[in-house]
Amino acid sequence: MASDALLRLRAEDAEDLAVISAVVQDALVSVKDLTYDRAERRFTLVANRFRWEGRREDANGATFERTLCAVSFAAVERASYRGFRRRDDERILSLLAIRMGDKPGTIDLEFSGDATLRLGVSAIRAYATDMGEAWPTAWQPDHSSGDDPQ
Repeated sequence: MASDALLRLRAEDAEDLAVISAVVQDALVSVKDLTYDRAERRFTLVANRFRWEGRREDANGATFERTLCAVSFAAVERASYRGFRRRDDERILSLLAIRMGDKPGTIDLEFSGDATLRLGVSAIRAYATDMGEAWPTAWQPDHSSGDDPQ
């Protein structure tokens, strides 16, 4: 993939979901950017995604990139929040992983600080789509300390 290409992924099984999880790992998500449309059975979040595939070398060394990315789930029956409240509009969550939950028909979005968003789904229908141009950042997520400096 060219480093300036926009990401467009679809997941229909656990293996596909693992791919989406890998590319959105370390995305920053504002609680106010979590949306559940019960009538449409769709859950969407907008994330500030670290572009693991977008590392570029410049005169000062490595330059990293972030971009906005919409991640949506169809066939959603319910959404529940653990470790944070939906009304915490100013809170920023760091996305660690998206994976099948420990109960059948669930998908868990795991965030740092023991926060989890659990979706009850009738099928795996997930999508990740970059929106707009990437921008440079000097900060790369650091998993050795468990903190994202962004």
